[in-house]
Amino acid sequence: MDLASDTDILARAEAWREAGKGVAIATVVETWGSAPRPVGSSLVIDEDGNFLGSVSGGCVEGAVVTEAVDVIGSGEPRMLEFGVADETAWRVGLSCGGTIRVYVEKVD
Repeated sequence: MDLASDTDILARAEAWREAGKGVAIATVVETWGSAPRPVGSSLVIDEDGNFLGSVSGGCVEGAVVTEAVDVIGSGEPRMLEFGVADETAWRVGLSCGGTIRVYVEKVD
């Protein structure tokens, strides 16, 4: 997974916005257990599903990108939660244990 700096992530978001694309940012807001990325880790996503950054080291990025594209379309932010107690965790690959909460919002 791409461990881009905050500066790189913000620059990519701005470049996509300047190109007329819808953009969302996903940010880790809470972790428990063996979550591979710390609170504050970010992922920037454009309306086509391109992304830069990491919120989980590859465990849930695909699911977060899918949700982010929906957030771009609707404009409604959402909180995502993945963990071993959540049946979604096994589907997206967060079987290493722990939980992760990711806030996804559209960039205006």
